[in-house]
Amino acid sequence: MPTPITRDELVVQLEHDEVILVEALPVAHYAAEHLPGAVNIPGALTAAHAARIAPDRGRTVVVYCSGPACGRSTTTATTFSALGYTDVRVYAGGKADWFAAGLPMERSQAAG
Repeated sequence: MPTPITRDELVVQLEHDEVILVEALPVAHYAAEHLPGAVNIPGALTAAHAARIAPDRGRTVVVYCSGPACGRSTTTATTFSALGYTDVRVYAGGKADWFAAGLPMERSQAAG
């Protein structure tokens, strides 16, 4: 089971560029808004995709999705762990918690 991370812990780690932040939601959801600096994994995580976005398996990887009721973050985080990543965390509050705290979001073009 991946280790949980709180919003406050995540904010500090993002400020110090200590994590790779991953959104585990469909492309359209990511394009509409995502946490600053997040990369998108819209479906099943493959070893090649993981290696491309997180080549250092010892670096902290934080995965989130829409909120506590969403299981995509846990599924993706579990796959990172199975691929040999040693510090994988889940931000269970996800977008809902981040937005409720009034923290900034980013937008991007949907991949097409």
